[in-house]
Amino acid sequence: MPPAQRKPRPRSYDPAKLRAAVTAQLTHVRDVAASLDEAQLALPTRCGGRTVRDLLAHIALDAGLVARLIGEPAPPAREITAVEWPVTAVPGEIAEVTGSDADTAPAALLDAAADRFAALAAATPPDRLLATPAGAMRLDDFLVTRCVELAVRTDDLAAALGTEIRYDRQLLAHATRLLADALAAKAPGGSVEVRIPPFAVVQCVAGPRHTRGTPPNVVETDPLTWLRLATGRTDWATALDAAAVSASGERADLSAHLPLSG
Repeated sequence: MPPAQRKPRPRSYDPAKLRAAVTAQLTHVRDVAASLDEAQLALPTRCGGRTVRDLLAHIALDAGLVARLIGEPAPPAREITAVEWPVTAVPGEIAEVTGSDADTAPAALLDAAADRFAALAAATPPDRLLATPAGAMRLDDFLVTRCVELAVRTDDLAAALGTEIRYDRQLLAHATRLLADALAAKAPGGSVEVRIPPFAVVQCVAGPRHTRGTPPNVVETDPLTWLRLATGRTDWATALDAAAVSASGERADLSAHLPLSG
């Protein structure tokens, strides 16, 4: 009988690096927002028919959510970890933006949200529990999920504008690793090695476990394609057809496990 597979140790994250990554990416998005004219702000996005203005406002609201949750009473017990979040939440969902936020210049909203986020997140212990929409989480875990949300929404914004937007390297790394770990948790096993250079390598999918040499089943892709696959921005067949993913081996088909929230 093969030995039982040990559960991988949860990845640890540096709260200071998480805060810096979110702050840096908010600055990149803010710089783009400040350069847009009214016609560009009115462009549609792939987020449920929302406009670029709506998307920018929601990015600001999402950053503000961290500060708002810090200001609320802590829940009694932890209910969810960062690695469990992708299968319970839908990264990149866009809520309704109403009231004064809809009328305020997006760059101003982002500036205010970034300032409040930086001040409160830095002054709050990383193990402080927050009553998030997905369940009670530690602050440091929730900050990793914000890296995913911000990375996905930056990609949504770039797609709507037809341009490239700079990514903070640490933010993209945190988002990639969390979603890779979530795949390994959703489809546990060691028969497929998933490589997302330069940030992550995980083994997943039940079956014969690889131990040495070249793995028989390998999937490799880049970080942005991985974000799109994991959150349903693209599908497995489309990514394969576009050569954005390489997959070798009879088990190297992840279509049954993606998107992670499915």
